[in-house]
Amino acid sequence: MLIGKVKQKLSSQFVRNIGWLWIAELVNRIFRLGTTVTLARMFSPQDYGLMAIVYTVYEFAIVFTLRGGIGAKIVQAEEKDVKTICDTSYWLNWILCISVFVVQCLAAFPVAYFYGNQQLVLPICTLALVYLMYPFFLVQSAMIERENRLKIRALGSAIQSFVNNLITVVLALLGMGLWSIVWAMVLSTPILIIINQINYSWQPPKSFKLEQWQQVSSFGTNMLGVELLNKLRFNMDYLIVGKFLSIEQLGIYYFAFNAGVGITSNIVYAFMSALYPHICAVKDDYQQLKKRYFSSLKSLSIFVVIIVSLQTFLAPFYVPIIFGEKWVKATPVLMIICVSVIPLSFRWASSTLFKAIDKTHLMLYFDVIYTAIFGIALIAAVKWGVLWVAITVLVTHSLMSLAFNIWAVKCVFSKDKFFAFSKS
Repeated sequence: MLIGKVKQKLSSQFVRNIGWLWIAELVNRIFRLGTTVTLARMFSPQDYGLMAIVYTVYEFAIVFTLRGGIGAKIVQAEEKDVKTICDTSYWLNWILCISVFVVQCLAAFPVAYFYGNQQLVLPICTLALVYLMYPFFLVQSAMIERENRLKIRALGSAIQSFVNNLITVVLALLGMGLWSIVWAMVLSTPILIIINQINYSWQPPKSFKLEQWQQVSSFGTNMLGVELLNKLRFNMDYLIVGKFLSIEQLGIYYFAFNAGVGITSNIVYAFMSALYPHICAVKDDYQQLKKRYFSSLKSLSIFVVIIVSLQTFLAPFYVPIIFGEKWVKATPVLMIICVSVIPLSFRWASSTLFKAIDKTHLMLYFDVIYTAIFGIALIAAVKWGVLWVAITVLVTHSLMSLAFNIWAVKCVFSKDKFFAFSKS
């Protein structure tokens, strides 16, 4: 009987999707480890600081492409509306991506002035080329996710990761510094175009139409607000450390974040990618939605606690061996930041729940308060150094994530509210 239950569990589409995504993430982590070690050996804290600034600009700008919001709407849409929403999404992608390309290029100049480093301008402008490639595969990618064929997404992610990290390592060893990161991102993105177009046959509309654009934009606008606030919270500490301490201190902090949260958070993101279509499929069924959500949450909690605990306790041993003695001073920050993944994982799961039932505005309301509190706490902590910034990040994420999780569960799984959501 037990064997039968295990077989049934392993045969579900949700578990298979998680398996493929985690395999892809494992491959990504292996490649990324080689890249991280190479950069740690080749880059100085100053180089890491410049990389953090370029990545921060990119992370903010990519939100305005509405990549997550438009794609999520395609996954969540009713069957009768899918074709129209896909056609409209295609043209919206072009409008938004071209706009973001132009804005990022223009923003490169004030960013360089803000940090007093003019060598930031050209890398920031070059990285903006990535946005012009998105419209060639975003609709196909969303439809593949809608059909629960996340094996394709995993394959694309693994191949792109290999190409990205290979280019980064080669260029870094050739002494190209920051440019090794920029060119790797630009040159590896076409992999996603090829993979998605091969695996989903979809022809873009020949005429320009924006039917039901209000429906797409309403969902996407809420997600824009949520994603923008998320990016602000995840990059606010970089901005504050870089401005009020130094680029070198930012480099130490960014290394700790990249070597800490980067390892576990991407694996959790893979879990969330599988969770979203899994619960979208039963979004109108109270009992099934509740069962799938809490069952998934249980699996997530066991996995995250084990992985984060191992990484945190082993950090003092592996940091000097793998990355070099010069990064030992970043170890306490890395350990603290690692632990913050635990509360954040549950907060991301609750956000996925709201997104599935098309109540993204509730996420937005909470995130406004969350971001304001987070920003005030960071500004208060930065004068004591990067260690206190890391402690503040952990404490604030823990308290706000707990509050959000309790609120989300009460909102969605109160039967009266659930049925009110279903009818609205």
